[in-house]
Amino acid sequence: MTTPESDPGADRSGVADTGSGPARRTVRRSWRRVLPAAPAGPSPPAGRPVRTGSTTRWRADALAVGSYLLLVLWVTARLWRDPGAGVRDNRSDQAQFEWMMAHGARVVTEWSYPFASDRMNVPDGVNLMANTSVLSVSIPMTPVTLLFGPHWSFLLFLTLGMAATGTAWYFLLSRVVTPSRGAAWLGATFCAYAPAMVSHANAHPNIVSQFVVPLIIWRTLRLAEPGRWLRNGLLLGLLIVWQAFLNLEILLMTAIGLAVVVGTLVIGRPHLRTAARPFLAGLGVAALLSAVLLAYPLYVQLFGQGSYHGLSRLIRGYRTDLGAFVGWSRESLAGDARSAGPLARNPTEENAFFGWPLVVLTVALVWWLRRSALVVGLAVLGLFFAVLSLGREVQLNGRNTGIPAPWALLEELPLLHSVVPTRWSLAVTPILGVLLALGAQRSRDLARRHPAARRQIRFATVTVLLMALLPLLPTPLPTTRLDPVPEFVTSGGWRPYVAGGRSVVTLPLPDNTYADPLRWSSRTRLEMPLARGYFLAPDTRPWSPEPDAALFTAPYRRTSNFFGGIARTGTVPPVTAADRRAARTDLRYWRAGVVILGPHRYADALRRAMTALTGVTPTRTGGVWLWDVRQLAD
Repeated sequence: MTTPESDPGADRSGVADTGSGPARRTVRRSWRRVLPAAPAGPSPPAGRPVRTGSTTRWRADALAVGSYLLLVLWVTARLWRDPGAGVRDNRSDQAQFEWMMAHGARVVTEWSYPFASDRMNVPDGVNLMANTSVLSVSIPMTPVTLLFGPHWSFLLFLTLGMAATGTAWYFLLSRVVTPSRGAAWLGATFCAYAPAMVSHANAHPNIVSQFVVPLIIWRTLRLAEPGRWLRNGLLLGLLIVWQAFLNLEILLMTAIGLAVVVGTLVIGRPHLRTAARPFLAGLGVAALLSAVLLAYPLYVQLFGQGSYHGLSRLIRGYRTDLGAFVGWSRESLAGDARSAGPLARNPTEENAFFGWPLVVLTVALVWWLRRSALVVGLAVLGLFFAVLSLGREVQLNGRNTGIPAPWALLEELPLLHSVVPTRWSLAVTPILGVLLALGAQRSRDLARRHPAARRQIRFATVTVLLMALLPLLPTPLPTTRLDPVPEFVTSGGWRPYVAGGRSVVTLPLPDNTYADPLRWSSRTRLEMPLARGYFLAPDTRPWSPEPDAALFTAPYRRTSNFFGGIARTGTVPPVTAADRRAARTDLRYWRAGVVILGPHRYADALRRAMTALTGVTPTRTGGVWLWDVRQLAD
């Protein structure tokens, strides 16, 4: 097969026409493969056994999938090695996702309502569509949750999610973008294990599980096939729904990215416009199907009880530091917490951190491949996402520059007001992965066209890639030993206290800084109902500067704030009569049956404070301090 440089039928995008034959076949092939197949290599020496192409390709595929499993086991090695360990840098989100896995199992086994729950935040409940309920994963993983518990289903979700992401990107790149399995492996590995992805592996399995994204891209490109608009549209619609129940932020970024890339391809390759009719018909089917299936869940999310209107201005201030684009992540070979700390709000939001060698390489690749419409589109899209991630004001190395950024004009718009700005830079990762695959393919083609310089070309390619990517190799996630779930919880000692719709109140009450009670509840398959919890809920405080914006816990209660202060400082403030009255009011509101205090660094202070508030003497049982407050709450 000819290369773009030698083929007179090649367009300005650097992609050869598919040759003679019906126009329908030309369009179909053009959409299926973004780049042409590589030219044939030299014949094997005489006497050497010849392997069939399909056997070699499938062996490469198997090796690629195996490598992704090995890589994710390396990243999560400490979690698998120690069953009692948890993610050190994000215990709260891990507890929340374990609770969500238990909820998915409860939906299957008890036919519970999937989009909300009354097992947390008694008596108001939780709008799970407005939170990360991950129903598209938690429901299929019900057997794992029931047999081994939510801790293991969470870990399996995290592990298989990353491996599946690499695998999905590999098959997309190797079947659509480049004929080279090696180039596809390189790009897909970066898509799944780049610093930003490893950062989110700190208990954000819904974000690292991006395996649906390549499938959506694949099915979108297949919409152009003549005569199959209905089938292709239905398949794409189902994938959109699947991703919607996994993570809506990623779905929004995928939709924007696809719009830009498809538009660029159509502009760069005018002959593709003949496929507009089946493409638009299939797209209409996909939009209609996804709209019908998601109409009610989205209504619950946007207008149901517990819905909120955008994130708080504080969270919308989470942005990508300009220095983070050339910095090193703490979970990469070249990085550490000291260098990464000033460039990110927390260890789970290191959404760029490409390192300066890769940034330089990316600029060089875009210039080298600038004749390709696909590369130009990807470059524009990557720059667009990077600029959005800067937030409302540019920050450099932890300091505000005073330079306004475009996000300030967009952050109040519907949908966008629920996006954390720094996560726009997360979308740059797969763009760089595709560019790396395209660059490796071009280098491979050069080596084939210039046999005399093949060794030098390969040496230069490997050297440049090692310089850019070796510092980004991931290190195993840091872990911490989790406190065992108290025997009082695992034995069901709480059951007599929750009869009649009562709840269990924990000290301190659960929120985004202390979510262990969610982990306890998940071990009971959510049969143990909790007062308050860790979730997103509207801010209903009368004095709130942002009414109905999302809070990372239940709305204000005087008693929960009282114990939250003790949990942070270990200091018990003077207990007043007003505090006692408020405690009784709040216990009644929560329908409290029992108050329990498990392991905590300030357990003594919390115990003294609760006893002073209620006048009830606690008892020690099943690894917890227990206050029977049924009479107080009646």
